[in-house]
Amino acid sequence: MINRISLSLVLILTLFLGSVVTPAWAQEPAPPAASAPADAGAIDFAAWEAEASRAENIIAAGTASTAFLANLRNTLVGWRARFLEGQGANATRIATIQAQLTALGPPPAEGDSEPAAIAERRAQLATQLAEAQVPRVTATEAFNRANGLIGEIDAILAARQARALLERDPAPVNPLHWGTALAALGDVVMDLDREIEAKIATQRRADQSPWDRLPFAGLLGLVGLGLLTRSRYFVGRWTERVQMRLGARRGRIALAFLVSLLQVLLPMVGLILFGVAVATVDVLGASGIALLGSGIGVFAAIFAALWLAGRLFPVNEESPGALGAALELRPALRRAVVTIGVFLGLGGFAETLSTLDAVPLEARGIFVLPVYLGLAWGFYRLAALIRRVRRAELAARGSEAEEPSGDTGFAGRSIAIIGQLLRLVAVAGPLLAAAGYLNLTEAIMTPTAMTLGLIGLLLALQGPIRDLYALISGKSYDEAAQALLPVLVNLLLILSALPVVALIWGMRPEQLGEVYERLSAGFTLGDTRITPGIVLAVILVFTIGLFATRMMQGALRSTILPRTKMDVGARNAVSSGVGYVGIALAAVIAITTAGIDLTALGVVLGALSVGIGFGLQNVVSNFVSGIILLIERPISEGDWIEVGPTMGIVKAISVRSTTIETFDKTDVIVPNTDLIAGTVTNWTRGNTIGRAVVLVGVAYGNDTRRVQEILLEIARGHPDVAKYPEPGVDFLGFGADSLDFRVRMILRDINKLVAVKTEVHHQIAERFKEEGIEIPFAQRDIWLRNPEALRPPSEALPHAAAPQKDQPA
Repeated sequence: MINRISLSLVLILTLFLGSVVTPAWAQEPAPPAASAPADAGAIDFAAWEAEASRAENIIAAGTASTAFLANLRNTLVGWRARFLEGQGANATRIATIQAQLTALGPPPAEGDSEPAAIAERRAQLATQLAEAQVPRVTATEAFNRANGLIGEIDAILAARQARALLERDPAPVNPLHWGTALAALGDVVMDLDREIEAKIATQRRADQSPWDRLPFAGLLGLVGLGLLTRSRYFVGRWTERVQMRLGARRGRIALAFLVSLLQVLLPMVGLILFGVAVATVDVLGASGIALLGSGIGVFAAIFAALWLAGRLFPVNEESPGALGAALELRPALRRAVVTIGVFLGLGGFAETLSTLDAVPLEARGIFVLPVYLGLAWGFYRLAALIRRVRRAELAARGSEAEEPSGDTGFAGRSIAIIGQLLRLVAVAGPLLAAAGYLNLTEAIMTPTAMTLGLIGLLLALQGPIRDLYALISGKSYDEAAQALLPVLVNLLLILSALPVVALIWGMRPEQLGEVYERLSAGFTLGDTRITPGIVLAVILVFTIGLFATRMMQGALRSTILPRTKMDVGARNAVSSGVGYVGIALAAVIAITTAGIDLTALGVVLGALSVGIGFGLQNVVSNFVSGIILLIERPISEGDWIEVGPTMGIVKAISVRSTTIETFDKTDVIVPNTDLIAGTVTNWTRGNTIGRAVVLVGVAYGNDTRRVQEILLEIARGHPDVAKYPEPGVDFLGFGADSLDFRVRMILRDINKLVAVKTEVHHQIAERFKEEGIEIPFAQRDIWLRNPEALRPPSEALPHAAAPQKDQPA
């Protein structure tokens, strides 16, 4: 009984996949694929010659069925894989012989000779090399032949697929075919009845009765019916309870998503149990089993659409909706998604019904046209709702335009494009079906619906992925939405879904396997073949080397270097140097471990070096300057330097540039070339001793010697001024407005320059005030050449004498 139930489950799942996923025009049974010779060692080229000749004759005839050609293609693919592996035959032996030939030196030029022993040995090695290369050359030739035959078969299959798409069936809008379709329905019912009677009669002749298994089948049916009718309700209540109990805690979205999956899994189990119940009674024939599988597919599509609509556009206002949909638009969006799911399932049922023997070709279009009309209505309705969501989003941003007029992001542009494509498919699909191009209509509308379901699934997974990242990283959900890792995970999911999209849109599995084979084969760089496995190996080894380098740097910074007598700059230089050397070694080890010949890579880099040198000469110059700074250390982190108009503290020295923090707390990035080629003033290099200069002027008439004594007392009394060398005061001379003095002070810590000068200025002002010493300010005498111009016109004398020139005001 258990084995029978298992076989029934497999049968029902196979029928479901065949009726829903696979287009009707592509449903052709294929014979079991022939396999290449099982021996993975030496290749039997005689057998290959016979197989290749047979394949060439079949291709030339062009009469083989699609299934037979697919089987032949699989056989050729097996041979090609062995030939690809055979291209590496005797690789070690060939490398050894080539090394021996290299050791003999270059062959003599034309007209020259070499010792007989060397010439004889060179000839022997050349013969051995040619013999060792025979399997590789033969495998390469056979590989190219197999690859060409596979390409010819692919061209034939693609041409047949294109012809099948463009085949025109009788137009379903022709009223003459409607009666035929109604009569076909009656014939289907009669065939089902005859199949059931024949099954029952057969079992009676074998002393079996289907009614003996009816109690067990009824129990399975009741359980399946219960799961179909009540599981979604209870799971929905459970999901809401999980979200309410967890509140705003991290992980609630992911857990609720996992619980909600039962809204699909439990009804699917119910459908399977119902199908097993029918199979247990065993009263259906081939037509009945096909229709049963298609009916199960209809309900499966409906339940999947209901779940997806609930996850994308939840009823709860607190849960965010996909596409940023507002709460009032979500019911309509859910109905549109469910409508598409319902008619997608009905499409599989209608195509299965039209393939029955009792249904003539004229009736197929009449059965499937209503389904395509329903799908078109769902597409058009969803496109209109997407447009309303976009308008609501623009209105929320304060825009009055119907469509965005600028860069609104990748997601916004993608949604707009999807909406336009849906409107196009909604119009073109029914028109093509009405004209009789049913295969083309199915190849457009069914993949569109399934692609929408896949896109919806990817959108539904975004929330749980962000929530899981927030749970693992300890961040909030909003912070996780802005993080890079969830975006990378979603990008990986999109890339993983591309093969599924290709299969949905009609790519044959063999074509997808061909793409995979080509990616696996990689490409040749010199004498080395680069494959995805080699790339992954390089990345893995380099990551391990980089991790080890970072750990060594951390150990140097925290444990080893602090115990030495090196200053901070020297320790940073050593740590940075270890990092650069470690990264270079990790790259070399990763490349050599993967078996990549660095000689070929060196040739490529040599060819690119000229262009790279011209394009990156400034970068290289800064890099070399950075290495010089790290080795010679004319400046170190924490130094107070002045380079050009920039003055500040060195915060970081890298191989390309140096970061200087100015005294107004802004970071200035200075190229290392400016620090090497230009003039740099280092105020704190070696020690922090420096000189401070204060300029002051007094009014004429003050005692200059008393002023000098006061300034010396102030300089000597400051605690940050060194006693030796002693501070000094210079009488600079007689200025235009003052007697000028200069105070020279040596500071123990030049970093206190501003504070010391400020305090000295305060003390000078205070002492001069106590001593009655005046600090002058600039004065000017103004002479007017025409003073009468300042008098009002009413005060001017009628016969006044001419004023004297240069009269002072």
